[in-house]
Amino acid sequence: MAKNSQTGDRAVMQNAVKTLATNIRFASVDNPVRSLVVTSSIPNEGKSTIAIALAEALASGGKSVLLVECDMRRRTIAGVLGLHAQSGLYAVLSSQVELRDAVVPTSMRGVSFLDSEPHIPNPVDILSSRRFHSFVETLHSSYDYVIFDTPPLSAFVDAAVIGSVVDGTLLVVRRNFTKREAVLGSYEQLKKAGANVLGTVLNYCENERSEYYYEYYNKKGSKRDRAADADAPRLPTTPARQTAPVARQTAPAPRPATAPATRQAPQAAPVAQQGSGLRPIPQGTVAASPDSTSQFLAQAGYRPRYGEDDE
Repeated sequence: MAKNSQTGDRAVMQNAVKTLATNIRFASVDNPVRSLVVTSSIPNEGKSTIAIALAEALASGGKSVLLVECDMRRRTIAGVLGLHAQSGLYAVLSSQVELRDAVVPTSMRGVSFLDSEPHIPNPVDILSSRRFHSFVETLHSSYDYVIFDTPPLSAFVDAAVIGSVVDGTLLVVRRNFTKREAVLGSYEQLKKAGANVLGTVLNYCENERSEYYYEYYNKKGSKRDRAADADAPRLPTTPARQTAPVARQTAPAPRPATAPATRQAPQAAPVAQQGSGLRPIPQGTVAASPDSTSQFLAQAGYRPRYGEDDE
């Protein structure tokens, strides 16, 4: 893939995630969304990639974000970010360590990470306990946003359990990969659990025009713009030596002073009222693309391990 194409795809990915973050901020004015679950129907839909990118986008506005690993069966985020925590979620819930001692900083400014210990027995019982509910409230008082990365809904009900506690849930759907029945089944499962489904995130989208739009806003302009300029008709020009005499001949003579006449102020042309341009997520789909999400993480300083690990 060409260098310009990679840069354009990365810009499209960043803009898509920023749009997603903005829609989350305005999803509910009366009850702002501060904690949310990121999940998917089946494995390998890129939900962990979306969770990491969303955390960085929310933190870019000066907010504090905590990214929590809630897949207690197969951890992903620690390997992607290259972090090694001494303690995790279970140690905090069992009061073995304090939250501040278990949380580790990341390379992303404003983003912290809480890992989960591997092979924890009965994860659903832990997540549905009162202690976990209180833990979520504690996180609200410590961070502006909290993102929980959970297992796919087709395998486990963890996302539905946490979704009933947090403010909102995002369902990541991989384009041309996940069957319609699986998506509808996951949505119904979340709704039955009482989760507030904010919407879906369409992942692994193709952006055939990304290179053109990136070049369009580049200082040098795109090839199509330069070709259009070359084909544009040229207006006849007047030699410089002829413009001076014409200017002297057409200069208006001074007018005698007269009483100022009352003039009616010209009406300004009606200007279309510019709205916020934001659309609420609940019934919509936000595309987080492009296909090369690994390139986006590589440019941002991550070390993703896709395949089985990228859920």
